[in-house]
Amino acid sequence: MMNTGRLEAFSDGVIAVALTVMVLGIPVPEETELSALYPLIPQFLTYILSFLYVGIYWSNHHHLMQAAERVSGAALWCNLHLLFWITLIPLTTAWMGRNYDAAWPTAIYGVVLLCAALAHYMFVHCLVCVHGRSSALAKAIGRDYKGKISIVLYLTSIFLSFVHTMIPHILYVVVALMWLVPDRRIEKSLDSPT
Repeated sequence: MMNTGRLEAFSDGVIAVALTVMVLGIPVPEETELSALYPLIPQFLTYILSFLYVGIYWSNHHHLMQAAERVSGAALWCNLHLLFWITLIPLTTAWMGRNYDAAWPTAIYGVVLLCAALAHYMFVHCLVCVHGRSSALAKAIGRDYKGKISIVLYLTSIFLSFVHTMIPHILYVVVALMWLVPDRRIEKSLDSPT
């Protein structure tokens, strides 16, 4: 077992690079008129959504590392698995942003979000195993309803991409908004006396 410092620092660096790469995926217009930005609106909206998702992962990761006292080798690999999917978000963001009304880019965006959610779920449960089922971390995570609902909504979105792309776009926003609502479970767990 080892402390969480290096894992947290490495993860912060990878997430920062993912955010940087994502913004570089938005092309700079050649024209100087304000109207030149209009064609970029879908890409910019997709960027905002993806920025929120990566920010949510960073925030949740930070809270987890505040609650975790140590990590195992398995937790390191689960964290790398999560970071792998986060680093694919810029690619799918650019593809869906340029093809917002196409089924495959919308579906693949959902696949990456689904895989990131599954990887996060695995990482959380790996940390719970390291700390024990009666630990403050395990109590803070609880039944993780938001995580499970997110997975169901991502799966639904992937299939609905082939019905109408606006439906998954709305569902992706719903999941992001669901996670933007402050989740105080870990903070409360850390603040409460044991």
